[in-house]
Amino acid sequence: MVKTEVEKKGHRKWIWVLGALIVVFVAMAMSMSSRTATKISLFGGTDRACQCARDTHKFSGIVEDCCCDYETVDHLNNEVLHPSLQEIVKTPFFRYFKVKLWCDCPFWPDDGMCRLRDCSVCECPENEFPESFKKPHRLPSDNLVCQEGKPEAAVDRTVDTKAFRGWTVIDNPWTNDDETDNAEMTYINLQLNPERYTGYTGPSARRIWDAIYSENCPKYPSEESCQEERILYKLISGLHSSISIHIAADYLLDEAKNMWGPNLTLMHDRVLRYPDRVSNLYFTFLFVLRAVTKATDYLEQAEYDTGNPNEDLKTQSLMRQLLYNPKLQSACPLPFDEAKLWKGQSGPELKQKIQKEFRNISASMDCVGCEKCRLWGKLQVLGLGTALKILFSVDGKENLGNPLQLQRNEVIALMNLLNRLSESVRLIHEMGSSVETATIEGKIYGYTLPTGILKRIWSCLLKI
Repeated sequence: MVKTEVEKKGHRKWIWVLGALIVVFVAMAMSMSSRTATKISLFGGTDRACQCARDTHKFSGIVEDCCCDYETVDHLNNEVLHPSLQEIVKTPFFRYFKVKLWCDCPFWPDDGMCRLRDCSVCECPENEFPESFKKPHRLPSDNLVCQEGKPEAAVDRTVDTKAFRGWTVIDNPWTNDDETDNAEMTYINLQLNPERYTGYTGPSARRIWDAIYSENCPKYPSEESCQEERILYKLISGLHSSISIHIAADYLLDEAKNMWGPNLTLMHDRVLRYPDRVSNLYFTFLFVLRAVTKATDYLEQAEYDTGNPNEDLKTQSLMRQLLYNPKLQSACPLPFDEAKLWKGQSGPELKQKIQKEFRNISASMDCVGCEKCRLWGKLQVLGLGTALKILFSVDGKENLGNPLQLQRNEVIALMNLLNRLSESVRLIHEMGSSVETATIEGKIYGYTLPTGILKRIWSCLLKI
C-alpha cells in the first residue's frame, strides 16, 4: 500500500519528535550521571574536589594552628561577635579611617584602571573633622556626584574639636606607611564606602596578588617551611579569601540597571571550592580575635572620644561587652597561641625576615589601581599589622617594661578588619548551602539544552 504525502510528513514529524525526546532523555541522563560521578571516583572513594564544594560550610574539628574548632567559631560569631562588631564599626569613632590614598607604586608603574564610578572614594567634608586632625590644605567639600544614589551618604556632623584626643601617634613596625605623616592623609567615612565589587579586574589586579604570594609569602611545602612562614601565608590567604567573599556577596549583577546582589558562582569559584582557603579564613579570623583579646586591658581603657558623650559612652560600653563577653571567654579563651613562635636562636632573625616581608605586602597596597580597593586593602593590611604588633611586639612577654602603644588609626583598622572577617565567616556559614545548590545543579554539574531545540520540540508537540 502506497502512503500518501501527508502520511509521510506525519510519519517524519513523529520520527523527528521521537528523536528530539531521545536527545532530551540522553541529556538528562548525562546530567544525572555527572552528578553521581561527583560522589564516587574511579577508585571507589569520594571525589575530593566535589566533596569540598559541598562541604566547605560544614567543616568540623580544630582549626589548624588554632585552639578553637569550627563549630565553636560559627556559634560564637553568630551569637556574640558578628552582632557586636556590626554595632561597633558604625559608631562615630570607628567609622572614620585616616589613609594615604594617592601614592606611587614602589615596585612597578601602575597601569590599573577602574571602570566603575563605585571604584572611587568619597572623602569626608572639611567641617566633619576636628581642627587638630585636618590636613594643612583644604579637604574636598561634599561630592554630590560621588554620593549620588547612596542613601547611606548622609554625613554625621557630631564630631567636634575634642575628638580623638589623648591618642599616641607612633609608626607600626609591621607596615610601610608613615602613620605620623598627617600632611598626606585623607579622612574617609567607611560607612559611605563599603567593601564590594568595583570592576577592578584583569592583569593589574592579578599582579598585586601574584607579587604578594610569589615574593613575600610563597606556599612552601610543609617540609621546607617553618611554622612562622606557614602562618604568614595563611594570614594573607585568609585575608584574600575574605576580600573575595565580600566582592562576591555585593556584586554588580546588571550595570545597566544598577542591580547589586550575591554572585554565588564567583564565591564558589574563588573560595568555596578550595577547602584550604576556607580554613585559612577561619585561621585569620581567630588570629585577629586573639590580638583583640590580648589587648583587652588597653582597649578597655582607651578614650573613644569624639566629642559626643552619648556616642562615646555607647562605644566604650560596646567594646567592654565584646571584650568581657562570658561566652567568648569560656568557649574560646585562647583563639591562637602566639607563645609557640619565634623559638630558638634563629627566632629574632626569622622575626625580622617575616616583618620585612609583611612590610613589602603593606607597600604593595600602593600599587592597587582602584581607590576603593586601595582604601580597604590599606585598612585591612594595617589591621593585620596591628594584630602582629600586639602579639609579637618586643619580646612577646606581655611587653613588660615597654607597654603596648596603639594609635587611633590602628585600633580602627583592627576592629574593622575583625568585623570584615566576621562577616566573611558568617557569609560562608549562611550562604554555603545556597552556593552548593546553585553550583551543583547549575553551571558546574548541570547540563542545559539550547533553547532553540526546546522551542522546536514544544512547537511540534502543539501541532500534533
